[in-house]
Amino acid sequence: MHVDVAGSGPPLVLLHGWAMHGGIFAPLVQALRARRTLHVVDLPGHGRSRASGLPLALDACADAVLDAVPDAPWCGWSLGGLVALHAASKQPARIHALAMVCATPKFVVAGDWPQGMPAEVFHGFADGLQADWRASVDRFIALEAFGSDHMREELRMLRDAVLAHGEPSPRVLAEGLRLLEGSDLRAALPALRMPSLWIGGRRDRLVNPLAMQAAAALAPDARFLQVEHAGHAPFLTHADAVADALLDFLASCDPRPNPATHAEAGAAQP
Repeated sequence: MHVDVAGSGPPLVLLHGWAMHGGIFAPLVQALRARRTLHVVDLPGHGRSRASGLPLALDACADAVLDAVPDAPWCGWSLGGLVALHAASKQPARIHALAMVCATPKFVVAGDWPQGMPAEVFHGFADGLQADWRASVDRFIALEAFGSDHMREELRMLRDAVLAHGEPSPRVLAEGLRLLEGSDLRAALPALRMPSLWIGGRRDRLVNPLAMQAAAALAPDARFLQVEHAGHAPFLTHADAVADALLDFLASCDPRPNPATHAEAGAAQP
């Protein structure tokens, strides 16, 4: 599992989305590095973790990332949000804050979840992977960028990023689509033991901001923020706005020392 570490200050873990790698967060890392130490993960089969034999499954990914990073808040984008939410529900003592960027506990529509995407969309991408995985990834990237006020810029950055550290594993791409289609982590939300921030792009065509609002309403200590002119990757086109939102949120939930403990420690000094 490859993890880049950059910046200074308290730690923050960043998890990327389907077919990408940690390098996609470059604008956000630049905006945060003066205030946070970023642990930027390449998930199994992606980027510089493409040779990893781990399956792209929630338990395997959550455990592997927990083994590779210090105790810290986690921020997950898209598919990375599923991993982050699953890890937070399993190990709340190690993840004291959770940020979800254009991510939802359930990506696919259901009778009690009308904000999701039709399952046929994922079926179409899965079928396309077998014939031409590059064309399927490119169609997915186009959908990610569609709707953004900076669509051409976002599309260029996504296309440049996807192969920057080598080709993703076609096996893992298929596993990722199955993960997006089949996961439903809504039951974990009421029991979350840390504050959470849900950042959506108003023009996102993959994750409906209404789904993020609905998810935030299920968690006990959650807030929702919408980036008005952003699509599915707001940290590319509105990095400063996303960074400011993250820093404000993290400042409000950073563990603070107990004054009584410090007074006792001071009294114990010779």
